[in-house]
Amino acid sequence: MPAPPIRYADDDGVAIAYQVVGDGPRDLVFVPGFVWHLEVIWEDPDVARFLRRMAGFGRLILYDKREQGLSDRTGQPPTLEQGMDDLLAVLNAVGAQRPVVFGISEGAPMCALFAATHPERCERLVLFGAYSRLVGSADHPAGVSEEDMEGFFAMVREGWGGPVALDLFAPSVAADETKRDWWARLLRQGTSPSGARNLLRMYYHLDVRGVLPAIGAPTLLVTRTGDRIAPPEQALLMAGGISGARFVELPGEDHLAFFEHPEAVLGEVEEFFTGRRSAPPGERVLATVLFTDIAGSTEHATALGDRRWRDRLEAHDRAVRREVAARRGRVVKTMGDGALAVFDGPARAIEAAAAIRDAVAPLDLHVRAGLHTGECELIGQDVGGIAVHIGARVAARAQAGEVLVSRTVTDLVAGSGLTFADRGEHELKGVPGRWRLFAAQG
Repeated sequence: MPAPPIRYADDDGVAIAYQVVGDGPRDLVFVPGFVWHLEVIWEDPDVARFLRRMAGFGRLILYDKREQGLSDRTGQPPTLEQGMDDLLAVLNAVGAQRPVVFGISEGAPMCALFAATHPERCERLVLFGAYSRLVGSADHPAGVSEEDMEGFFAMVREGWGGPVALDLFAPSVAADETKRDWWARLLRQGTSPSGARNLLRMYYHLDVRGVLPAIGAPTLLVTRTGDRIAPPEQALLMAGGISGARFVELPGEDHLAFFEHPEAVLGEVEEFFTGRRSAPPGERVLATVLFTDIAGSTEHATALGDRRWRDRLEAHDRAVRREVAARRGRVVKTMGDGALAVFDGPARAIEAAAAIRDAVAPLDLHVRAGLHTGECELIGQDVGGIAVHIGARVAARAQAGEVLVSRTVTDLVAGSGLTFADRGEHELKGVPGRWRLFAAQG
């Protein structure tokens, strides 16, 4: 999903970037945690889906904190007071008088202080992965030890530029190469190495325990049982300091809300926001499905041996990810000797298939590909539905080095300059009727 338009609010000369998504009668402002960037966040389909769902609850307001993303870089992370001022500037710019305030991770302490200081501007308060004081002390044994904090800081310092600490923030997707690339880009674009160091040092001093009793807004705290950044004991203690707060502990380990069973988080937020919990919407999108397969893979594996064949497959998978990403597609999964990817445009999908075929040819690998465009069901990271089934059957009909497509695909790319050779009508196993297939030329 392309990023919504960027606008700027002014806080005493500091420009704060913000976006507005949706147009519901009530407002929900989302306050991010560690690092954020209003354009990069939309590049990940799971994050985009999460935000779109929230925009269905009401008008969703997003912003980059000062020193991050597209907002002004001032050289120092915002104090809690500056953070409140920036939030007020954004709310005033969009005319949001009394929104529901949703803070995650490091954004939670500022949101708690905001709710206590400006009760007239906070209808309800939602906190996820929250803490009132992160670092442990004699009167706060649930906090993280200074030794662990220093170890985390060292990890961030040494690994900045790559997907640093994703195994802590979101272990459910830490092995996913696409997620790792996105996370590394988010961190790099979100702030600088010195900005990250300054932000981490500020964590030592955050402590809003004293203001919790002054929060009068209805409050919901949601956490996950195995959160490695902010253990659930932190959120439980925070809930205990807020009169009438509701505490919900969900199964899982991710500190980020977007990836691990996101519907459970969204269901809690929706019910708290609207008073009801709707069934998760059927996530169906029109997409072009691309299946690739290495012809003669068994013979290759036998000739090369296990180790060399594994190296060859890894090079193949890297080429697939590179060529798909370059054409705005998403690799759903690799399957031993092939891959499944989806695209929002059929012409780019055809280009990706041809590029993959050409990229692996020097490896003495001959790829065949099949494409079909249709409505797909999004199932977590996977896709399903009849369109996926048809794409697989089209690929099965392709010859080595051939990019075979359905008639639906050729109709949608009319006028693009792509040319095709008619391969006649075929029966596709398990699919009713006869299907005319075409081979992309070039």
